[in-house]
Amino acid sequence: MIRLADPRVECERRADGTIVLRSGHALGEVPRCLGDLLVRNAARDPDGVFLGERVPGSREWRTVTWAEALASVRSLAQALLELGAGPERPLLLISGNSIAHALLTLAAMHVAIPATPVSVAYSLMSRDFAKLRAIVEQVTPGVVFVEQLEPFAEALAATGLDRLPIIWRVGPRANFDDLCRTPVGPAVDSAFAALGPTSIAKILFTSGSTGLPKGVINDQRMLCSNQAALARLWPFLAETKPVICDWLPWNHTFGANFNFNLILMHGGTAWIDEGKPAPGPFAATLANLRERSPTLYFNVPRGYELLVPALARDAELCERFFARLQVIFYAAAALPQNLWTRLEVLAEAARAQNPAGDRVLMASAWGSTETAPCSTAVHWPIERAGVIGNPMPGTSIKLVPTADKYELRVRGPNVMPGYWRNPELGAAAFDDEGFYRIGDAGKLADPDHPERGLMFAGRIAEDFKLSSGTWVHVGKLRVELIAAGEPLISDCVIAGHDRPALGLLIFPNLSACREQAGLANDTPVERVIAAPEVRRAIAASLARHANANPGTSTRIDRALILAEPPSIDANEITDKGYINQRAVLDRRAAELERLFGESPDVLIPELG
Repeated sequence: MIRLADPRVECERRADGTIVLRSGHALGEVPRCLGDLLVRNAARDPDGVFLGERVPGSREWRTVTWAEALASVRSLAQALLELGAGPERPLLLISGNSIAHALLTLAAMHVAIPATPVSVAYSLMSRDFAKLRAIVEQVTPGVVFVEQLEPFAEALAATGLDRLPIIWRVGPRANFDDLCRTPVGPAVDSAFAALGPTSIAKILFTSGSTGLPKGVINDQRMLCSNQAALARLWPFLAETKPVICDWLPWNHTFGANFNFNLILMHGGTAWIDEGKPAPGPFAATLANLRERSPTLYFNVPRGYELLVPALARDAELCERFFARLQVIFYAAAALPQNLWTRLEVLAEAARAQNPAGDRVLMASAWGSTETAPCSTAVHWPIERAGVIGNPMPGTSIKLVPTADKYELRVRGPNVMPGYWRNPELGAAAFDDEGFYRIGDAGKLADPDHPERGLMFAGRIAEDFKLSSGTWVHVGKLRVELIAAGEPLISDCVIAGHDRPALGLLIFPNLSACREQAGLANDTPVERVIAAPEVRRAIAASLARHANANPGTSTRIDRALILAEPPSIDANEITDKGYINQRAVLDRRAAELERLFGESPDVLIPELG
């Protein structure tokens, strides 16, 4: 087994039932800034590959070494200053992960220009550009980056970004490569020397699950303390340089602050995966994993939902994936236990082929954009999904009693100083002891042994009561129902606030449903969800779950399969695939009426 810190916590139990947990491990030395890590790695391993990406339309990979990265970052930093970016005029990045995106982000942070990556969906999937426009108004950027101009032209024009200096790498008159050769003046070294813990590194926007996105200030202390804490809990990272093959978007804290910064901290290699967990683009992910065996693999549950069957049916891919894998890590949403179990079986089978190999650690963590991202992390072998670990060194977790679980609150150097240009909103996010109210619920895996970790118990705001007064704990139930309906249920939303029984809105896995019904891939969605084979199979899965969970707070009484996928413009889903329960229920009032009415398309599970 890889070397891990022991699960050690300090536990303060208060008279009112509140519990405060702290790591039993000291935080230790924290880097001054992320730029110092880049400089250190360029000195220690100048020719080592830092970043790689697939050349579009080719089997070849484009790579950048640590020394090349540092040289480009310094030149790009000078160029950004000359173009007018600064501490109050951030760099706005509206296209996805790429080497150019990474180097510009590092360049901005090198000279105290806040790097502001924005979800690509706000430009390419949105119809009204409302979220992008709101972000532009909040940020007032000085410079904009897109990988190529043409796909983003409409979004740039609609938001006025086309009037700002634009950097792009691909296409006519592309200027990125030229800017990488900008002569470096004294202003770059002066600005870099002045960086400190409170220097703003990034502005990361929340997904806007309860309104328009909020700009979270990420300072250098947050980002660097989080990596220093992880290094204490995962000491094996200092023994083998990490290699990742990762698609997670850098406008989210998971991909940007956990994964990318881990490579910076430990001098490893990040292969940029242009795929994503959707039936078409996921083919690129599988092709990349065949060629770039990771030491750590990060994904969201939707990604594992697609990966597990691919590994099971392709022995060569499975061998490559597990060849040197040390950690399988999930976050952003709860992982269904059936996926966890299938991953463990595959990992153990691969290990049987290589008895000298270590057991793969199944791990998770918990946090948010406001905590950069980790507040807790798993750093010991755990037996099942749901455990989110113990507090990070330097971080305190306050558990405030609510119903039969706890509201989780966070305090530590990893917590944001506030929201960009919105001090009132930031102040309201903290309690009277300075703990950030993250809005999540949890409980101790073993109340008598707090060192065995916390378990995630959903969002506080998602839970509701039936008309009987019985609480429904949405997070846990949702995961169980997805697992029960696998593979036909891609996601679901639980309804029933102030009603006598529970209903379910189902987002179907259309490819699996077409296969279930023996239909062609181009069969219209309305015909797919009406197919008797699909309806019977889903109803049967809900009946099995209901018979095993007969209580009114766990038994689904009726269900409706939705034809329209979740909308990113309406805040129903993030570009990582996480469903916003409240937004779906608010937007789909007509479907709710059908669900609880007499509509013939409602499924009624037959209970035993």
